[in-house]
Amino acid sequence: MSAVIPVAQLHAHPRLGAHPLIVIALCAEWCGTCREFRPVLARIAAAHPEIVFAWADIEDDAEIAGDIEVESFPTLALIRNGEPLYFGATLPLENVVTKLLRAVADARTGMAGIPDEVAHFAAQLGR
Repeated sequence: MSAVIPVAQLHAHPRLGAHPLIVIALCAEWCGTCREFRPVLARIAAAHPEIVFAWADIEDDAEIAGDIEVESFPTLALIRNGEPLYFGATLPLENVVTKLLRAVADARTGMAGIPDEVAHFAAQLGR
């Protein structure tokens, strides 16, 4: 299994039952920054096998992403046990994303202001 899976395969991931931290990169094929970010995310995922990483193209995966509004790319959604912990744009830099993952991995609750659409998406994963 690849270190970063398509979001459509996320429900079938064998580790979901263990309630790992899930990182979903919300991007777009037409976004040059996203295309540059994809191999960076793959390196981060390879270095953190305890975390599940998924890639969602907001256009190709619109049915899955639902009504989640993405204003800046790349945007990350970090979820654990059906709870959204973080949702926001990030710099597509390996050290920035790694620091974010470390901070969120220890969080007991999510950040304030996460959109309802992201919470709904996260709840679907927690089932």
